[in-house]
Amino acid sequence: MTGSGREAPLLRVRKVYHERCPGCRQERKTQADHRIPYTEFLYIWIACLCAALPIQSLFPYLYFMIRDLEVAKQEQDIGFYAGFVGAAYFLGRTISAVPWGIFADKYGRKPCIVISILSVIVFNTLFGLSTTYWMAIVTRGLLGLLCGILGPIKAYASEVCRKEHQALGISLVTSSRAIALVIGPAIGGFLAQPTKKYPNLFSEESIFGRFPYFLPCFVISVLAAGACLACIWLPETLHKYHDDKVEAIEEMEAQVADSTSEDRKAKQSGSGRMASTKNLLKNWQLMSAITLYCVFSLHDTAYLEIFSLWAVSSRKYRGLSFTSQEVGTVLAISGFGVLVYQLLIYPLLAKYAGLVKPFRSAAVLSILLLATYPFMANLYGVELKVLINIASLLKNMFAVCPFSGRNKLLAYYYLYCSV
Repeated sequence: MTGSGREAPLLRVRKVYHERCPGCRQERKTQADHRIPYTEFLYIWIACLCAALPIQSLFPYLYFMIRDLEVAKQEQDIGFYAGFVGAAYFLGRTISAVPWGIFADKYGRKPCIVISILSVIVFNTLFGLSTTYWMAIVTRGLLGLLCGILGPIKAYASEVCRKEHQALGISLVTSSRAIALVIGPAIGGFLAQPTKKYPNLFSEESIFGRFPYFLPCFVISVLAAGACLACIWLPETLHKYHDDKVEAIEEMEAQVADSTSEDRKAKQSGSGRMASTKNLLKNWQLMSAITLYCVFSLHDTAYLEIFSLWAVSSRKYRGLSFTSQEVGTVLAISGFGVLVYQLLIYPLLAKYAGLVKPFRSAAVLSILLLATYPFMANLYGVELKVLINIASLLKNMFAVCPFSGRNKLLAYYYLYCSV
């Protein structure tokens, strides 16, 4: 009996760690160290960046690549064939997203990360060496199919740190995507067709002359190779132990009240979780938020590809006749502006105006802004470049509103499931 008259528990619940379990070792290390794991966060950021770079790096030169592959019989058909190449990566990701999550839960996060980075090295390089249209589609499709890092990496970022640092870890994953939005198009736009842009450095007889779109893919693959080496020092966070005797001892040590009562509570808790999961689909607020996120993801991806094709199209087809370097510059400037807006301006906007009002305003303004794009084909020179950069910057800033609420949506999802 304690001084206050309450009965003290006979046994104290304690966490049991298994020496041979990598997840237990990492959890024990995390709980013992109160500092932010900067090293692990850096490795995660680099790996996620290298996995995200190939997503948009091809858009500045995709039009010219399809033209040089000579698959389109007419110039106005290039956009039709380019659409399939751009969609191949995302089709692969759609097919493999759930299987990669299952793989990461069964075999570990680290193998998933390593295989994803290796797929970038191999298939992104092969895409740059494509000599036929179907080779380009297959390599992009396999890249999306085997690059399953973007889902499990968020869970991994929350597992290598303490609870109070999880928001920072997931934010770093999101920021790497924003950085890739800047670097990726710049790499594609400035390094594609190097023999034409930098004849003093690259000759027509070199491999970059025979494969004019290999250099940007090669640079990204080299960065991915460095990230793959960095993965050696990444700890595994998946718990791997199945010892019934140890689990029985843990139950006995943790048991304070009557065992029958505890079993009844566990069953009630389990049935509550099942009911909570089933009710997820009936939560119209959550499902509407997910639906809107999917719609705007489609809209954002379509805009990036269509803008690149429209910008490089000939003036006789109401295009802008931009070079791949000019398209890369526009996308890089927009990406940098979005990064600054997301880090400095949007948090204040969301704090004082909430998430819904900026989202609605951005959706309406995006419609009005996109309606002005066809008229920009009447502009030339400096006036065109200034206005197209401003329009592209505003369009990408408007797209921040639905995507920046993603982490809050996921947090709400986990909170709802745990009730």
